[in-house]
Amino acid sequence: MKLLKTAFPAALACLCALQAQAQQQPVYLDDTKPIEERVEDALARMTLEEKIAVIHAQSKFSSPGVKRLGIPEFWTSDGPHGVRPDVLWDDWKQAGHTNDSCVAFPALTCLAATWNTSLARIYGESLGEEALYRGKDMMLGPGVNILRTPLCGRNFEYMGEDPFLASRMVVPYIQGLQSNGVAACVKHFALNNDENHRNEVNVVVSDRALYEIYLPAFKAAVTEAHTWGLMGSYNLFENQHNCHNRRLLNDILKGEWGYDGVVVSDWGGAHDTRQAIENGLDMEFGTWTDGLSFGASNAYDNYYLARPYRELIQKGEYTTRELDDKVRRVLRLFFRTNMNRDRGFGSLCSEAHYDAARQIAGEGIVLLQNEDGVLPIDTTATRRILVVGENAIKMMTVGGGSSTLKAQHESLPLDGLRQALGGKMEVEYARGYVGDTSNEFEGVVAPHDLKDDRKPEALIAEAVEKARQADYVVFFGGLNKSWQQDCEGSDRKEYGLPYGQDRVIEALAKANKRLVYVNISGNPVAMPWKKQVPAIVQGWFLGSTAGDALAAVLTGRVNPSGKLPYTWPASLDDVPAHSLGTYPGTWRKGEKIIDEEYKEGIFVGYRWADKEDIRPLFAFGHGLSYTTFKLGKARADKDEISANDSITFTVSVTNTGSVAGAEVVQLYVHDAESSLERPYKELKAFKKISLAPGETRDVALTIGRDALSFYNDRTRQWTAEPGRFEALIGDASDNITSKVAFTLK
Repeated sequence: MKLLKTAFPAALACLCALQAQAQQQPVYLDDTKPIEERVEDALARMTLEEKIAVIHAQSKFSSPGVKRLGIPEFWTSDGPHGVRPDVLWDDWKQAGHTNDSCVAFPALTCLAATWNTSLARIYGESLGEEALYRGKDMMLGPGVNILRTPLCGRNFEYMGEDPFLASRMVVPYIQGLQSNGVAACVKHFALNNDENHRNEVNVVVSDRALYEIYLPAFKAAVTEAHTWGLMGSYNLFENQHNCHNRRLLNDILKGEWGYDGVVVSDWGGAHDTRQAIENGLDMEFGTWTDGLSFGASNAYDNYYLARPYRELIQKGEYTTRELDDKVRRVLRLFFRTNMNRDRGFGSLCSEAHYDAARQIAGEGIVLLQNEDGVLPIDTTATRRILVVGENAIKMMTVGGGSSTLKAQHESLPLDGLRQALGGKMEVEYARGYVGDTSNEFEGVVAPHDLKDDRKPEALIAEAVEKARQADYVVFFGGLNKSWQQDCEGSDRKEYGLPYGQDRVIEALAKANKRLVYVNISGNPVAMPWKKQVPAIVQGWFLGSTAGDALAAVLTGRVNPSGKLPYTWPASLDDVPAHSLGTYPGTWRKGEKIIDEEYKEGIFVGYRWADKEDIRPLFAFGHGLSYTTFKLGKARADKDEISANDSITFTVSVTNTGSVAGAEVVQLYVHDAESSLERPYKELKAFKKISLAPGETRDVALTIGRDALSFYNDRTRQWTAEPGRFEALIGDASDNITSKVAFTLK
């Protein structure tokens, strides 16, 4: 009897526990149905609390999913050049994991400089495989904002100044990334063209410039690549922050373009609950803020789209109509990514990924100048090379803001040259200048000690003395990814090189006639010494294989084929944002808002250079090779087309040199009879072609009505006016070798 009295309550408690556990078991959704049916099925099962939970973060980089329905947590990661190391749940400090390294791919300016859409696809696929292996469901990238000023600290994350080039490169990147079941999150939508005071800048821009210059790459990402995610920007447009901007998100993105994906806030980019509800924001992520006052920890339930939103619904001030639209989009995102049963496991730091990074770097490096054939380095007659400059020994995979990485391996320029030339010749090093001497960044320790207390005069004297004894001098300079250099959150203070580099370069030019300047940056820089330096190379931020890729180009193992994705001005006076006095804008009286008017309108980059007859240091599309090419006279398959027709231009390309190489044929359109002012020419087609010595091949470039259209802000529609046009074909925007006239009926 005593045993029964003690055993029964225990058994009853066990039974109750089992029943409670059964009630908590996930109700798994049928994954055999089409996605839209699954979305509606899940939506109908969700409680108000569950709906609110999935539209905002639960940690720095994740949202909670719906455990009751078997929907797992959703994890994002910064990019777009690699998978960011993991951080703590509610802190920006790295989590200290040992399995969160990655391959660092070249920055997107380098990818754009390849002018190779196939490489963009490989880039996206490789990054997606790394993200998948690391358990990430969305990569926060790529970035496609337009380079409007070379001072913008974040230009290295974007794809240059031209909307057509950026559009063609971003589509295969997204398709490659999402082929792994990992969402792209294209950023920063829109008009995020400078970083200083980025939360306060209200952009004033014409509709024509908006549609022709600043939106096309985003539109291509949405309507062609079908990106699953898109991130709003910090700045304002028409006096509304862009993470909840009615015009951009509701009218254009979801209205005109029919976007079915998710709009994600930039971290801390939301500012108002009602605007977030009504103006198109779907998922809110933040930067150590409770949505009401800055600085609270683990306060995710206080975000604008969290408890405040739920309370407004409970008070009857809103129905769930807007909420259900947001949740549908989020559920669609889940079913495409972490609920996709067919996606694989990915791979991390594979040889294939290093090969991809190396190939992208090699094709993106731009040979800007090569007087007297100084490059490639003559390895048969050279005995001593002097390498100068801090950027030869400085890590570039860390820093720069959210794109900082913990690369498994980073080949530095000095090490790359020594490895490539080791045993053949002596490779000496001289510091030349001292810039950022940080030896550690968030736990990543630099392989070279950057501390150096010597005065500039001593550093220059040492470099000059060694230069006089060397056969070649290779100076690695430019910018870095420190604050007010190429870095998120800050713009550069000046166009000139920092840290007194000009003095070093000028001294070296006098000491050795075989001077090669390698510019490491994502931005153009001033070069007052250009005529004194025979060889100039644009070396970008090249990621894990930087040193290997640069050494391969400098020694001729790889023939450079990169082309500039932006115009390289001689001075800021040649940049309309500066010459017209519109950057960085004007503070409103009594308000924390800067109005920045884009007075140049559609005339950005080479469009402005053509309009004002400005000769840049290096033109958009410019890039040399170790071989030579000849473009024949272009011909068209017809001389008149109708509105729904297309026209194909064919040009023969011959490698007239002695080594294999690749050339980019570029087609620009000139409208001879427009009723509105248009740029003299606009890029509308291009193709990269590889040729053996002496080989000739035909390149065909086809354009249609869209290539002839402009955005008419009077009628608020795209217009292609009948009349005369010219196709201008060449290998750079300032080197047009053939013109073909045609008529649009």
